[in-house]
Amino acid sequence: MRVAILSSGGKDSAAAWWWAICKGWDVTALITMRVTSGDSMMFQVPGTDIVEHQAKLAKVNWIPINTEGVEDLEIYDLEQELAKINIDALVCGALRSDYQKSRLERMCSRIGIISYTPLWHQSALSHITGLVDNGFGVMITSVACDGLDESWIGKILDQDSLQELIQLSKKYRFNVDGEGGEYETLVVRGPHFDGEIDIVGNVKWHGRRGELIIDKMSVSLDG
Repeated sequence: MRVAILSSGGKDSAAAWWWAICKGWDVTALITMRVTSGDSMMFQVPGTDIVEHQAKLAKVNWIPINTEGVEDLEIYDLEQELAKINIDALVCGALRSDYQKSRLERMCSRIGIISYTPLWHQSALSHITGLVDNGFGVMITSVACDGLDESWIGKILDQDSLQELIQLSKKYRFNVDGEGGEYETLVVRGPHFDGEIDIVGNVKWHGRRGELIIDKMSVSLDG
């Protein structure tokens, strides 16, 4: 099975990618939608350049696709490029967005490939816990909910911070996996990487929410 991973560089894409690897499939490419307008109904906008570094560390081809993020055109932009690639399936990290899942399924049907969404309706707790347990370096790059202050921005989840996140999610009643927009992530290391991605940036805080403004990304190789 030759597959491509639709990847924004965040935790959901990383989990879907790892799932495909565990299936023994041939991951031939990471596909990243680069939204030039700054907004999209379908795709993550900030930080997606990290996928180029992830691809290098995993020795996988990276295919960036520019789109303006126009609702009826962005899926067409993806479809046009995917049709050129010799793959059997597209793997996506959609968790609960029917809008994203249904559009991807229809697109894949049109070009004769299979659409896989292995995380669909997975338990929020098992999703985020599984990533940390399997050695993924999940960096929180923005927060936008009660209970998460600016100290969380730039933090890479480990067992201790994960337990703290779980307790805060119970106290403040937010989704522990951030699926409601409570926080955004980028993955800086993983069990399939031959190294780690270093991110340098500054926190921009807006009173009750904030984000990491990334200045530089670089790769540190193992050994």
